[in-house]
Amino acid sequence: MNASALKPAPTRGEPGSEGHGKVAGLLPHEFFFGLFLLVTWVRLGVVTGWLGVDALIYLGLIVLIIAAIWYCRSNGRTWPNTPGARWRVGLLYYPLAMNFIFVHLKTAIPKLHPGKMDSFLYHIDSLLMGVTPSLRAQALVHPVLTEFFSLCYILFFPYLLFSQVYYFLGELGLLRKFVIGLFTIYGLGFLGYSLVPATGPCHAMADQFSVPLSGGWITRWNAAVVAQGSNGVDVFPSLHCAVSCFLLFFDRRHRPWRFKLYLLPCVGLWFSTIYLRYHYFVDVVCGFALAAIALWLANCFPRRSANPANTLPSPSTVTVKSNTP
Repeated sequence: MNASALKPAPTRGEPGSEGHGKVAGLLPHEFFFGLFLLVTWVRLGVVTGWLGVDALIYLGLIVLIIAAIWYCRSNGRTWPNTPGARWRVGLLYYPLAMNFIFVHLKTAIPKLHPGKMDSFLYHIDSLLMGVTPSLRAQALVHPVLTEFFSLCYILFFPYLLFSQVYYFLGELGLLRKFVIGLFTIYGLGFLGYSLVPATGPCHAMADQFSVPLSGGWITRWNAAVVAQGSNGVDVFPSLHCAVSCFLLFFDRRHRPWRFKLYLLPCVGLWFSTIYLRYHYFVDVVCGFALAAIALWLANCFPRRSANPANTLPSPSTVTVKSNTP
């Protein structure tokens, strides 16, 4: 037998390594994002009525996520006619739904949980730290520091946007891993918002702060963006910490140059959540824990189908073409 060609199989993480084959079972982001939608729909149905506007909205979101899951796995019967393109289109459901849901929680969550749970989160901080760290950070307040931390905090938004655009335009296997991690965070994070709604120390404990956060135009700009963009329940867990930590360490593994670029702003962002009085210590800790779970899931999935036609050989396997009949 004469070997006419030796072709090493692609390694994980390289273009083509994930292929366009079938994926076995639900992916983590599909499960956790869908779980949030299902739990919230049931709660809204019980509290506001199954035919209420909010319940119908979440029912619609559930129908759409089922359609997106099916569409990604459809076998050439839908447009576009390539599996990779269908995956990219189907995965767009998650950033679009995430942005809509974040805004809608402002009206939906008060119907499920009219009160806020800031006192509960403050109590946990007191048990862990003696007092919530934002109060202690008053001793460090300075206009220059406030400007720096405000800049770091507001950079979260372009970091998230550019990261999504970057990976959606990149290799499909890496995009799937990215979406798995990021929208597992949002599914579990939104569930946290709905079960433990809170406004943060800056609102719930405003009378306990004796030192104002004075700064320049960046401080005023950031404060205005947060005031306009907050949904009023976006505290536990800290998605600023969870998402930025996931993005940073996902980049460290897959795009080290982006990790180096964003390292300092991300560290500043994490400290800013406490310094600017937006989060409790427990919010931040749970945000980092959520990021760790998402990174682990992103690196473990997607599982390949058991169908041999969709199974890749190991990196060391070679393909041998023979001239022998």
